[in-house]
Amino acid sequence: MSIGLQIAWMISLPIVTILLVAVLFTGISLKVTARIDRRYGPPIYQPVIDLVKLVSLKSNVSHGLIFNWGLLVAIGGSTAALLMVPMGGIHIFSGSGDLLVLIYLMLVSSLGVGLSVGASENPNASMAASRSLMLGLGYEVPFLLILLAMMTYYHTTSLMDLVMLQRAGGMLGVLRFPLSAIAGLLIMPAMQGVRPFDIVTAPQEVASGTMVELGGKFLALSVIEHSLHAMVVLSLYVDIFFGGATNLGIFFLKVTGLFLAGVLINAVYPRFRVEQALRYCWRWPTWFALAGLIMAMVIKGA
Repeated sequence: MSIGLQIAWMISLPIVTILLVAVLFTGISLKVTARIDRRYGPPIYQPVIDLVKLVSLKSNVSHGLIFNWGLLVAIGGSTAALLMVPMGGIHIFSGSGDLLVLIYLMLVSSLGVGLSVGASENPNASMAASRSLMLGLGYEVPFLLILLAMMTYYHTTSLMDLVMLQRAGGMLGVLRFPLSAIAGLLIMPAMQGVRPFDIVTAPQEVASGTMVELGGKFLALSVIEHSLHAMVVLSLYVDIFFGGATNLGIFFLKVTGLFLAGVLINAVYPRFRVEQALRYCWRWPTWFALAGLIMAMVIKGA
């Protein structure tokens, strides 16, 4: 096998595997939510069938070049971020300073979706895009404080180094910095855009928001982008606070447990209003994250 083919496998195989798992996570979420509501629910593989059906549709309404390329930019940002997160020993683009690059790449997906829905000229889509930016402004504050605490204590901006230092020290980040871990757990639903933070896609208010003008392959691209972004958020939390994993099996087991905790929250909590979501993110998660940063500085100074 040539070197070029090996590199292609290194890049494409993790993406395909993780994308499949991320889409199946949606099926697990629907199934668990249905059982909580005392319904049978669709089969777990239903999202895969829906995705194939959307891609195979011949009629696809487009609103111009920016509408088409915005979604591709969003997927590109999420894919690049995914390749930079160590997953069970696979760390393709990991290196010095990748945490700083990752912060920017996670914003590219929101900007790409904003460009696409803005070109559709639908007022519901534009309103959803503004909600997405406001929600990002809410959770970015505690998120940056969490990363700053980790970088301050471990004295590195490499995500792979954070994982290796946790293993070498014999203490996971969730045990060393419980306040930062709690802050990350509190903002995780907001970063994934699920209840009680599904203000961007609220069907009763903005008619599914950013997806209101999407159909066919464009809706499929939106589903793929959301799945990739959710996997980036879950994987990043596992690496920072649970020391990652030595193989993909254990890594996906940790990610699945974290995902199921979010599903239970999604199934029982009602949706926040926009001002409630911002007030929530800037209150307890921010205070916990700030306390975690102070703790990291004190421990490092001692």
